[in-house]
Amino acid sequence: MNTNILVVDDEPDLEMLLLQKFRKQVRDGSLRFLFARDGVDALAVLAANRDVDIVLSDINMPRMDGLSLLAKLQQMDEDLSTIIVSAYSDMANIRIAMNRGAYDFVTKPIDFPDLEATIVKTIHHVETLREAQRRQSAAEQARASLSRYFSPNLAERLASGADALDLGGKRRNVASLFTDLTGFTTLAETIEPNVLGQLLNDYIVGMTDIVFSHDGTVAKVIGDALHVLFGAPVDQSDHASRAIACSFALDAFAQSFREHWCRKGIALGHTRIGAHAGTAVVGNFGGGKFFDYSAYGDTINVAARLEAANKSLGTRICVSGSLAANMQGFCGRPVGDLLLRGRVEPIRAFEPLEAEIYASGATRAYMAAFEELEAGDPHAVASFAALVGRNPEDPLAGFHLKRLMNGEFSATINLKNFH
Repeated sequence: MNTNILVVDDEPDLEMLLLQKFRKQVRDGSLRFLFARDGVDALAVLAANRDVDIVLSDINMPRMDGLSLLAKLQQMDEDLSTIIVSAYSDMANIRIAMNRGAYDFVTKPIDFPDLEATIVKTIHHVETLREAQRRQSAAEQARASLSRYFSPNLAERLASGADALDLGGKRRNVASLFTDLTGFTTLAETIEPNVLGQLLNDYIVGMTDIVFSHDGTVAKVIGDALHVLFGAPVDQSDHASRAIACSFALDAFAQSFREHWCRKGIALGHTRIGAHAGTAVVGNFGGGKFFDYSAYGDTINVAARLEAANKSLGTRICVSGSLAANMQGFCGRPVGDLLLRGRVEPIRAFEPLEAEIYASGATRAYMAAFEELEAGDPHAVASFAALVGRNPEDPLAGFHLKRLMNGEFSATINLKNFH
């Protein structure tokens, strides 16, 4: 470390004595001395040299004494370590100096071995402060970067090193959630850039705020689409419950957001959400130069396919049976056994419902009709027709009725041709 020391004293011999005593350190560049005759000169030197680390100041000086200089430094909030020089009999002023922020003191006549030891101790103090500042700065930078992906409390933990984000991956049990705003690509080509910018920014901020409020991790933002993880980078035993709760909150926000922009004359589409639970390899895969917290594996692919499945099903939220099974007290109606692109075995999927909707007569009627569908009972046609007749706004019931009308008496739904 190179240390710059400002000596403030009106004794002309002190400059020569210090340069002689510390000539080796001055020669190798580890110490640099600057000199001022009183507090007024010292302030001018400090203004011209922002890299001063230590001030060695006498108390009794003309124009501005050492105590006044200390007061000025306090007002200026200068981050300097100060050593006060005074007669041993002047303990009252030394006490005042220490109360005004002086780090240490030496007495006159100056004992140079004691002065050298005091300077060495003060340099160590300055180094400690600098290291603390470097760590704080690094933590703040890390926190600013991590806050793009993680909730504030999780970003704080990661920035402080409580949970390290090493390069490479770890296999974790996670809930993976994907969102997509329908028709956004086409919309982006038809509205003014400034309007598009406001719309997209407000949408992403609103969506990510909800994710963070549920302590989720935003693994990716691609245009209007989000990939969200629960259970990574730290374990969350309730990751499935968080994913479901977050899905409801995201859906409510997206619906309100859509209505707001529709009132402005911009036909915004629905937001589709898909979620699945299982194992995935998660970690920072930025190669050392970039921060890229990502997740890979079949769990991630299935969640993305379930999001896309909403387009065919007419639903806005579609989650896997695996996710539902991991949540105690899950409420939802079965969609069917989906054959997804890239998979051989079907996956049972559900449309999650709030508890009061799940307990309604309409949901009970759907469950009965779905049981008939699973059993291949021809009466399922009439049951789903009745559901659609009572509620034409139920797209999932309409989806099953169309399948039944086409002779598909099975809960297995082939969606491999859908992206």
